[in-house]
Amino acid sequence: MMPTSDDSALLAPADQERPDKPEEACGVFGIYAPAEDVAKLTYFGLYTLQHRGQESAGIATFKDGQIYSHKDMGLVSQVFSEQILQELPGDLAVGHTRYSTTGSSRIVNAQPAIVETRLGPLALTHNGNLVNTAELRDELVEANVELLTTTDSEMIAFAIAGAINEGKAWLEGTISALHRCRGAFSLAIGTPEGVMGVRDPNGVRPLVIGTLEGAAGTPLRYVIASETCALDIIGADYLRDVEPGELVWITEAGLASFHWAAQPQRKLCIFEMIYFARPDSIVHDESLYSYRLRIGRQLAIESTVEVDLVMGVPDSGIPAAIGFSQQSKIPYAEGLIKNRYVGRTFIQPTQTMRESGIRMKLNPLKDVLVGKRILIVDDSLVRGTTSRKIVKALRDAGAVEVHMRISSPPVTHPCFYGIDTDSQDQLIAATKSVEEIAEQIGVDSLAYLSWEGMLSATGENPEHFCSACFTGDYPIPVPEQVKRSKLVLEKQPVSTSA
Repeated sequence: MMPTSDDSALLAPADQERPDKPEEACGVFGIYAPAEDVAKLTYFGLYTLQHRGQESAGIATFKDGQIYSHKDMGLVSQVFSEQILQELPGDLAVGHTRYSTTGSSRIVNAQPAIVETRLGPLALTHNGNLVNTAELRDELVEANVELLTTTDSEMIAFAIAGAINEGKAWLEGTISALHRCRGAFSLAIGTPEGVMGVRDPNGVRPLVIGTLEGAAGTPLRYVIASETCALDIIGADYLRDVEPGELVWITEAGLASFHWAAQPQRKLCIFEMIYFARPDSIVHDESLYSYRLRIGRQLAIESTVEVDLVMGVPDSGIPAAIGFSQQSKIPYAEGLIKNRYVGRTFIQPTQTMRESGIRMKLNPLKDVLVGKRILIVDDSLVRGTTSRKIVKALRDAGAVEVHMRISSPPVTHPCFYGIDTDSQDQLIAATKSVEEIAEQIGVDSLAYLSWEGMLSATGENPEHFCSACFTGDYPIPVPEQVKRSKLVLEKQPVSTSA
């Protein structure tokens, strides 16, 4: 195993102020492709999943029963070099890019989580969150397992290792351990024999399967990834989703499917549709860009306003803003330019720069905005901090009116399934009315997309989505002690318009 950096020296920098977006956890990638450079293919897969987590990245490969790994803090392009990738040989690999929700942002918590078993090493990557972490931890501690990290992902890996060390085979041991896990988990697991892709019984987090053509006469190669965009970059073809409650086992024999959960019930996180996943990723046989156009059109139907131009908050608010413009016939324009090279940095801005607001990331176009009535569209409004700065910047640039429309309902409840949200009292829509929020962020009017409009625009069965952050109806039971850590207010009614 390759050495990693000293964990005390590389702590992820704390943001000066958390953004208005929900912050998600992790992208996973796995590949079984003999005779291919699997480390490099995994690198590019993770590169396209960078939006799902920017704190750390890691890859583990397997060759002749041995594991080779490298993981560190930072972006994928910062963690890996050509030389490092050349030192990761093998026919199969798993990779991960992380945003922490369980476990602090430290190198020791970077994934893949690697454990030894009687059958050889195991490398596990995880997107989601368990809700029975405390219970599982107690079981492992009682079994004299020495936990090395503070992540639920490592606990899943040790649960699998424990089952295997009791005499079970890879497949049997993994399924046995999965029945001990409750919550949201999409997994890519590497072993000396093959790669597994797993989804929890509700399929809260996405996971897809792709095929990669080899040379003539060679067997088909398989890829698993959080999103289809990670297939596109390496030339793989989308085959299908891993189903809720399914385990796929990819070996030299090909791909085998096992439905390990007794009563799966599809509950994909609706925020994957609205914001998390890349707009070029395919869900339900269409790009998410198309869905985001539709919710923008629906938003215009529900809450249009008389303004001179419509603009989106780059980048995630732009498709809905274009849809709003198409439906309302109000011209669309770019009024904010995003610096796409601003990421997490160890160099903090000066106090003067912090006071200037959002200029490091977003800069207004004064000649577009001056004297105009502006409607700005964003996909979500969680805390109000960034939105307030954007509104001030638009007014400072000369906008005479600023109206805001949000292409999702008010976020009133925290998530326990893999989204890093504050406790309920820190969610602005849980404590304030739409009118009060509008006053706080400084807009002339504010309206949200309705819950019904958001779900109807999917064109799918509304029962197939988790929208607990808007309603408080959690599809996977959350233990009371876990709820108490975040859910501090009474259930709030859904309010969607001014």
